[in-house]
Amino acid sequence: MSLDVYLNAVRNIPTTVYSRNITHNLNKMAEAAGIYKELWRPEELNITTAQALIDPLTAGLARLKNDPDYFRQFNPANGWGNYEGLVKFVDEYLDACIANPDATIEACR
Repeated sequence: MSLDVYLNAVRNIPTTVYSRNITHNLNKMAEAAGIYKELWRPEELNITTAQALIDPLTAGLARLKNDPDYFRQFNPANGWGNYEGLVKFVDEYLDACIANPDATIEACR
């Protein structure tokens, strides 16, 4: 199982401006960082645009980076996914949100 995220914008025609996939095995780590719902279930928070993700992802990324040893305890035992992968995922997703604040969000689980 995995999570696919998309940022979609209208640039003459509807266009996916960003897409990424990450293993669902990192959901507990994301929850511990306070960003599970923002990543996996943004619709439950009524988050529909990239702009609305900027602040929570910034805070969650700071939490992840400030205590790597704590978050590494959530590395999946099966080896599918790790702390470094989640940090990279959130960092790149945040950059895409900043670059495309009006883009709509789509999360597929």
